Amino acid sequence: MTDIETAGVENGEGVAAPSIRILAQFIRDLSFENPRAPESLRPTGVQPQIDIGVELNARAREDNLYEVDLKFTAGARHEADMVFQIELLYGGLFQIQGVPEESMEPVLLIECPRFMFPFVRKVVADLTTEGGFPPFMLDPIDFGAIYAARRGQLSGEPAGQA
Repeated sequence: MTDIETAGVENGEGVAAPSIRILAQFIRDLSFENPRAPESLRPTGVQPQIDIGVELNARAREDNLYEVDLKFTAGARHEADMVFQIELLYGGLFQIQGVPEESMEPVLLIECPRFMFPFVRKVVADLTTEGGFPPFMLDPIDFGAIYAARRGQLSGEPAGQA
């Protein structure tokens, strides 16, 4: 369990500054497939083709807390053969205060996943290592760009303008 507050002091007007508190982080669902082991573990000298997907979802709860889900998928292939497949649904429970309603969506879909990402990265690296592969170290993810692209899709803007 992690407890991080970005700010918790009152400003000069007696109003609490915005704060994000992480109450819990957890693996909601996890799958690792290595269907061709042990053959897939042999060095081939050819780097596999890696496909990565990231989805973000958030919802308010009745107890004034927020749940954020980060779904990460990765697949590695040599030509048509699957080397490995990972599906991870990682969740977080957040208490968010002092954030205006119009700013809540970006906080939930950009800032909260930023807090969760280092833990997702570690799970993926450990999982691939336990599967017999070198650790798969994820590069940092720009959650702001993902959010902007999602907003662009929802508003019907052409790709690249979000």
